[in-house]
Amino acid sequence: MNTQISTILILIVYIMIMLGIGIYTVKRTKSVNDFVLGGRNVGSWLTAFAYGTSYFSAVVFIGYAGQFGWNFGISSTWIGIGNAVIGSMLPWLILGRRTRLMTNHLEAKTMPEFFEKRFNSPSLKLVSAVIVFIFLIPYTASVYNGLSRLFSMAFNLGENGYAYIIIAMAVLSAVYVILGGYSATAINDFIQGIVMLVGISAVVYFTVKNAGGFSTALENLGKIEGTENLNTVFGPDPWNLLGVVILTSLGTWGLPQMVQKFYAIKDEQAIVKGTVISTIFAFVVAGGSYFMGGFIRLYCSISGEEGKASVNVVNGRPEFDAMVPALLENALPDILIGLVVMLVLSASLSTLSSLVLTSSSTLTIDLIKPRIRNMTDKKEVFILRVLIAVFLIVSVIIALNKNSSITTLMSYSWGALSGAFLGPFLYGLFSKKITSASCWASFILGIGITIVHMVLFGFGIPAFDGLKQSVAELNLPVNILSPINAGAFSMILSLIIVPVVSIFTKKPDEKTIENAFESLR
Repeated sequence: MNTQISTILILIVYIMIMLGIGIYTVKRTKSVNDFVLGGRNVGSWLTAFAYGTSYFSAVVFIGYAGQFGWNFGISSTWIGIGNAVIGSMLPWLILGRRTRLMTNHLEAKTMPEFFEKRFNSPSLKLVSAVIVFIFLIPYTASVYNGLSRLFSMAFNLGENGYAYIIIAMAVLSAVYVILGGYSATAINDFIQGIVMLVGISAVVYFTVKNAGGFSTALENLGKIEGTENLNTVFGPDPWNLLGVVILTSLGTWGLPQMVQKFYAIKDEQAIVKGTVISTIFAFVVAGGSYFMGGFIRLYCSISGEEGKASVNVVNGRPEFDAMVPALLENALPDILIGLVVMLVLSASLSTLSSLVLTSSSTLTIDLIKPRIRNMTDKKEVFILRVLIAVFLIVSVIIALNKNSSITTLMSYSWGALSGAFLGPFLYGLFSKKITSASCWASFILGIGITIVHMVLFGFGIPAFDGLKQSVAELNLPVNILSPINAGAFSMILSLIIVPVVSIFTKKPDEKTIENAFESLR
């Protein structure tokens, strides 16, 4: 059977299953609590897979694996290990129990609502809700970007295919999230997670096998002209590698779409099991993706080297987002292309559903509901569903601009969100001394660093070309022109600034503190 036909048939079956789950769960979604958090009764397996599939999408598999495999070689595997340990295991161990207990006691359904009730500040809720909505959009666009590139490769869709795939995926993800809310996404995430585990295992196997086996592949990496240390443990650029590990691992601690998984988990026993499941999932999926990316130079070339896919140079650098599709085309048997399409589709749709649900719930619960009197649960769920559609339309418009790379879009999104929220959320769970003023300081710095970096280095404004050149000529060990390092810096700064500002600002109200920590006694 023709490979494209078999892939299309697999996709049709897959889509029907997802839509069936949406229809099944719509009857169980009667209240806002059901729609946003699955009634706070989601088990360990569903929560762990929902966490992992929201974490890893086409952004990792297509964008990051390609760019950092090219830049760092086999040492890019450290990013996947960091994602598993720092980005998955530790948040479950450190944040899981306290997040579930405190948010349940405070009746907080979103991160902005947590900030309001934990620090007794409606203004914190308002501003953080706006931040969530604005900066989840570029992340959503980056997911569409990666997904559409793989589909264009698999089906030879050409230039117009890019737009068609983005719009089709937006409609598909909207339908099942609008129907079933969190319950639909959690069940779908479990199925999608299984596809991801099988798919990435197959991709890694054939990538190494067709490169001559692990030992031969490592040896050949070391022979590529114009490069060095691509086959060593810490690679050619360990400092900038560290920046990627921090951004992609520590970032999950402050991302609303990630920590809200802990709001919905059923009980403390489920957290213990979920920790193990989530960590193993991340080792396989993230570790496998970056390990595969480490061999990207054996399959791709910018010089038209014989036997390798030719990669275009765009704006002075290789087109990183096209590298993994090129590797897959060369390394995989035709029959497995359909499986890989399913892998990336699964990863991407699960992330998209989490993003749109987080954004719409934040807007509805934190911005709209407080301004409408006597809003019923039925009306609130209706508004949630409408806003899902609005959010997807805006993100699709951004994604249709192919000039922005996947990694740039995600880096600015994660840097802004986690740079603003990481310190306030983490310390807010553990310390009674954290003040609302320190939250404002973290918000201002996290968003400020992101916006300043975007203006100076990200928008390509000619007036700042001289500044970029001057910075580049300094030959600093860490590339501050990179939005990745800017995001990592803002996260670390958030962890420092919150306790420092709390020392010098007005102490929180005693009654508010006692109420927040009552559930932890």
